[in-house]
Amino acid sequence: MIPLTPTALAEAAANLYDGTLGDGLADLRRMPSTVIDRGPQRTVRRYHPLEGTRQRRRPVLLVPPLAAPAICFDLRRGCSLAEHLLWAGHPTYLVDYGEIEYADRALGLEHWIEEVVPKAIRAASADAGGRPVQLVGWCLGGILSLLALANDPKLPVSRAALIASPFDFSKVPLVAPLRPIAAITQGWGISQLYRLLGGAPAPLVKRGYQLAGFDKYLLKPWTVLSNLHDRELLAQIEAVDAFMDRMHAYPGRTFGQLYHRFFRTNDLADGRLALEDRTLDLADVKLPVLAVAGRGDGIAPVPACHHVEALLPHAKVELATAPGGHLGVLTGRAAAGTTWKLLDGFLDKPATRRAKRAKPRAGAA
Repeated sequence: MIPLTPTALAEAAANLYDGTLGDGLADLRRMPSTVIDRGPQRTVRRYHPLEGTRQRRRPVLLVPPLAAPAICFDLRRGCSLAEHLLWAGHPTYLVDYGEIEYADRALGLEHWIEEVVPKAIRAASADAGGRPVQLVGWCLGGILSLLALANDPKLPVSRAALIASPFDFSKVPLVAPLRPIAAITQGWGISQLYRLLGGAPAPLVKRGYQLAGFDKYLLKPWTVLSNLHDRELLAQIEAVDAFMDRMHAYPGRTFGQLYHRFFRTNDLADGRLALEDRTLDLADVKLPVLAVAGRGDGIAPVPACHHVEALLPHAKVELATAPGGHLGVLTGRAAAGTTWKLLDGFLDKPATRRAKRAKPRAGAA
């Protein structure tokens, strides 16, 4: 509850005014950037260096998931991973997929793995003087990053950090009870729906995220009212609301592949993904990888994220956890002292050799 002190009550009144009648509580200005490359479902931006900093460290490319807006990496001033990386001296780039339309319904995972992500990597590397980039992917962005590297190990990438990226959906409590039903129905019903709609429309994607954190969504009014004196908390809630309002759609074919191969049959759990003309194997990824999981993440819990270590027998893998839910582990109020510190320690670290280890396969004793 709001402390019954004159200072707290005055702060609550000021916050209530600014949040309802004023200009808002969160500083939602985006970090300035310049477009360096553009193509279908691909806009690559270079963030402008911050005044007083020197970009002496290695370049970083931020890779968002599909459907979520790319502002996940630049949520608000003071709580922006892009801003943090710029202060640390990294030339920082972002790939933005833009709005997904009904006309994009035929796009499959191949488009992102073979075209969008690799071309964004090459564009960022070329703009950085030919230096290899370091990838930071959130959720599906981390998965797409590793699949792109498995598809083309010669991409100019030196290391990859994955934040809240699940690789074993049998370890996701939210969906595990539904998988036996999906196995019996073979996905019938869901398939007809996304084909009719041309994918998963943005409003449905937004509702899906809200349902994943239903308890927080349900208690949000009480959280706001009982913390009217806490400007920082209210600013974070306002920024998350702005993020949720900008959700994108999933293209139909991509959504179908995600539903059938990741959710229903859990194909990615053995590190392999069959495409139209070949099968990708994550064992082909040999560069250093950091996997950070949120200890309060119901969408990508720790075991589902850390399963990636078993799929990368030739890579040096670091596993870590940090406080926060699915978005909070990336850019919550505690991220600067937890997840971002883990990134600081991982990025630019000299590569070291590691001994090969056998790769476990599904069904192996």
